[in-house]
Amino acid sequence: MIRLTVMYNLPPGSDEEGFLDWRMGEHQDSNSSMPGVLRTDFARVDYRWPGQAQPPYRFMTIAEWPDRETFERGFYDPQVQLELEENLKKIDNPLFMISEILVETRNA
Repeated sequence: MIRLTVMYNLPPGSDEEGFLDWRMGEHQDSNSSMPGVLRTDFARVDYRWPGQAQPPYRFMTIAEWPDRETFERGFYDPQVQLELEENLKKIDNPLFMISEILVETRNA
């Protein structure tokens, strides 16, 4: 499984509530309908451990694909990249990490 993790902030002076409305509505729908996506979620980072220090990023998005070929076909699709280019204008200092899940354990 391939996991895309994106950590990011909002530009200074942004309307966080307005961003959340867009991000949890229209943009979540867009992420979940990206070709091949199995799962996607969005989180607000409230603090980091240890010491509850201020985290370097405020938000995190995760999307997962079944394999690298499906990820590359979906994520690098020209239309997806055009939308990404536009969406990047809404965020600040993004960090994109692409990882391959080697072990997964789920507890019931």
